Amino acid sequence: MQRLLAACLLCCSSVLAAAPLEELKLLNEHAVEGMSGGNLSGLAWCDGALWAVSDRDDQQLYRLETDDLQWQATAEAFVAPPAPDMRLPWGLRMRSWVAGLVRGGELDFEGISCDAVGNRYLVSEGRAAVLQLPVVGEPNWLQLPQSLLRQARASGMLLHFNSLFEGIAVDPAGERLYLAAERMRRGLLVAHKQRAVWRCTGGCVLFSEAGSESGPEALGGREQPRDFSGLAFHNEKLFTLERQAYRICRRDLSSGQVEQCWSFAAEALTPERRYPPDYGMAEALWVDQDGAWIGVDNGSYSRADGESRPIVWRFAAPEGGWDGQP
Repeated sequence: MQRLLAACLLCCSSVLAAAPLEELKLLNEHAVEGMSGGNLSGLAWCDGALWAVSDRDDQQLYRLETDDLQWQATAEAFVAPPAPDMRLPWGLRMRSWVAGLVRGGELDFEGISCDAVGNRYLVSEGRAAVLQLPVVGEPNWLQLPQSLLRQARASGMLLHFNSLFEGIAVDPAGERLYLAAERMRRGLLVAHKQRAVWRCTGGCVLFSEAGSESGPEALGGREQPRDFSGLAFHNEKLFTLERQAYRICRRDLSSGQVEQCWSFAAEALTPERRYPPDYGMAEALWVDQDGAWIGVDNGSYSRADGESRPIVWRFAAPEGGWDGQP
């Protein structure tokens, strides 16, 4: 019975992925001043403000001042204690260390989330770990279960440099922590907090998958590897940012299987918004009732219109809301 259900879910997911997607409507876009190198890698709405992280900054995050069309990033400094040993292979650890020396950002923060009381959580790709910035107290690394990485690697995830954790989402109660593995294979993992201890309850791997799929027609429909570049929790659902496909997908909280997807390709790929690389550059996602925030990590690239600062897009929620059916 379980195998039949899994097959049905896979079939439904394939049909949904192949169907034409509703295009999200862009409400506005904002250039962000004050973030080093254009490396905006995560977004979260916390305590009445939009916050961002950069994968090149190990000791600060940014509050985005949103009064004007051009936004200003105001840095908030913190000091992260030494990261825990998550028992990554020596080769992965050394490559991350060297990359940090060369480009900056040894911890390589790739996502941010927060709970209802305002605790903030940053996921480090370089250390495969999660740093908590509590409302009260000093920054601390969550003691994630060692079995989380073992299970992930046994499922084919987290095996390659620069393909580790790329997104994080925390439920409002701060008791469920979701992580997105980026690519080669991509997947979703979860840990539950029970009596102040993080555990793999019934297994930490929700799902994983490899392979490729067709990109937007505006880019020639070329096959691109499946990936995740951002993750958000909203109304008891997970939402994944899939940059190569230029879409947001709603996924089941217990299995990670796709339920519905929406495209943002039409707005992201207008002539003036094109970047020189032929791959997606959207890396940050936050979803709320009224819409979605998407952040673009442009690195050192400028758009066709000459804009070289990181960009934040505000898209309206789809007609019928995020919970609607296709």
